[in-house]
Amino acid sequence: MKKLIFSALALAMAVSVSAQEKKEYPKPEAMRPAMTEFWTPQPKVVTPGDIKTNSAPSDAIVLFDGSNLSAWKSCKTGGEADWKLEDGVFTVDKTKGDIETKQHFGSFQLHIEWRVPENITGSSQARGNSGVFLQGIYEIQILDCYNNETYANGQTGSVYKQIIPLANAMRKPGEWNVYDIIYSAPVFNADGTYKVAPTVTVIQNGIVLINHYTIRGTTEYIGHPQVRPHGDGPIRLQMHGDPSEPISFRNIWIREM
Repeated sequence: MKKLIFSALALAMAVSVSAQEKKEYPKPEAMRPAMTEFWTPQPKVVTPGDIKTNSAPSDAIVLFDGSNLSAWKSCKTGGEADWKLEDGVFTVDKTKGDIETKQHFGSFQLHIEWRVPENITGSSQARGNSGVFLQGIYEIQILDCYNNETYANGQTGSVYKQIIPLANAMRKPGEWNVYDIIYSAPVFNADGTYKVAPTVTVIQNGIVLINHYTIRGTTEYIGHPQVRPHGDGPIRLQMHGDPSEPISFRNIWIREM
């Protein structure tokens, strides 16, 4: 009899506890669409450039619009950039050395258009060789790879000597090529190593050549990449000095990110 009473009491207590648990832990509310919607902050409004006039987006810093080289300086002298400027285009001067922007940048989106002349000569790396240096350090190769064989990690659009491009998207000599480069700047540890390594995406003529590649360090001609701590840096354009006809540039703008 005692056992039956004890069992009944235990059952009653279990039912009571179960009821309390149900009361204290109600069934979660069903998900509604609004529960996963964020209304703030709203993205800033950026007006795209005009396709007809090839203008820059409304928030871009225009580095060259065809009128002057006031945004650039000579790496050789520190004075004004003195590459040849004619008809809204500027061209590498083999006697003047590299040029770079006066302004320094961290992470950015860069748009730059370049052309090798129709009468280009030379072969392999000695054929319209130049480069775009991100933060003045990491080179994205410029080269005429239209029917021009060279080592794979030195082709047009490569992070020089680090990665092979996904495609060869060169237009014929005399035609304009377009680079759109998305770059994320590195963050360094106190000991000078990468805490967050730099990354880059390179698109040429609407075709992805490099997709979010993690840059391993400096782009050396001889030897392996080196990690050297730095802050914001310029966009530098290379005077390579190869014997072929020089590269021309136009319509350069940058958006800081």
